[in-house]
Amino acid sequence: MKDFAGKIAVITGGGTGMGRELARQLVAEGCNVAMCDISADAMADTKRLCEAEKLPQGLRVTTHVADVAIEDQLRRFRDELVEQQATDTIHLLFNNAGIGGGGSLFTNTREQWERTFNICWGGVYLGVRTFLPLLMKADEAHIVNTSSVNGFWASLGMGVSHTAYSAAKFAVKGFSEALINDLRLNAPHIKCSVVMPGHIGTSIVSNTRMVQNGSDQLNPSEIVQARQRLKGMGVDTDTLSDEDIQQRAHERARTFLEEAPTTAAQAAKIILDGVKAGQWRILVGDDAHRLDVRVRETPDKAYTAEFYDSLVKEFGWRVG
Repeated sequence: MKDFAGKIAVITGGGTGMGRELARQLVAEGCNVAMCDISADAMADTKRLCEAEKLPQGLRVTTHVADVAIEDQLRRFRDELVEQQATDTIHLLFNNAGIGGGGSLFTNTREQWERTFNICWGGVYLGVRTFLPLLMKADEAHIVNTSSVNGFWASLGMGVSHTAYSAAKFAVKGFSEALINDLRLNAPHIKCSVVMPGHIGTSIVSNTRMVQNGSDQLNPSEIVQARQRLKGMGVDTDTLSDEDIQQRAHERARTFLEEAPTTAAQAAKIILDGVKAGQWRILVGDDAHRLDVRVRETPDKAYTAEFYDSLVKEFGWRVG
C-alpha cells in the first residue's frame, strides 16, 4: 500500500498517544479515519486536532466509544462505522489500544492482571475477528498490530515484575507472525505488520491507572510494587512515606511522556512508513533496535542482572 489517500482506516486507542498521532497523520494524507477509545473527551480532542488542518471535502473522521476487550462493544463500533462512514469496506486496521499494569501474579489481583491481558492481547485478537469481513472486501488492506519490545524481552529490568503486559505482547507478536502466512493462503490482498516500539512518549502510565483504578492514584498493591520497583533501581525506600511514593509515581508518568527518546508523532511516522514499505516487522525507536540486537546475541543472558546492567551502561536503558 503505497499511499493512504481515499482509504478508510480503523484505529483503536485513538484518544491519545500513538493512536492520536496515527489519526492525525493519516488524515493529513487524505485517509478517512474511524477511531475508538474508552474516552469520548480524548477522542474529541483528537478529532479537533485532525480538523484543525481543514479536512479535504468529503473526508470523514468518526469517533466511537468502545472497550476493545469487550467483543459486543467492538461489534457496535463496526456497525456504527458502516453507518457513519457509509461503507462496508476498510483498508487499514491499527490494533493500537493498550495499557500496562498487572505486573505480578503475587502482588496484583487477578482482575488487574486479566484487565491488562484482555486489552493488550484480547483487543488485538477481537479487533481482527471483528473487522476482518470489512478488510476482505477491500482491493488491498493492511493489519497493523502493536506489540512492544516486551514482545521479545519480557522484562523492564531487575526488581520489577512485568508478566501480564509481556505475556500479551508476546501473544500479539506470535499471532501477527502466524497471520502472515494465514493471510497469504486465504486472503492474499491483506498484509500484516507487527509493531514493536521501545520507550515512546505517551500517556500509557497515567492512562493505565485510570483504567485499572478509576483514578490517577496508586492503590495499596501498586504502592507495594512501586516500592519494589524503586528498590530494584537502588533507591532506599525505607524513609519514603506512601505519599512520597505517590508523588514519585506522578513524576514517573510525567517523565515517561515528556522525556521519552521517541515521540508519539515520530513513532506514528515510522509505523506508516513501514506499512508503505511493506515491512512485516516494524521496530520503533533506536532503543528498540538496540535491544532487539542484544537479545538475539545473548538470549541465554537476557534475564540476568549482567544483561540489564549492560543495557543501562551502553545506551541508558531505564525502567520506564
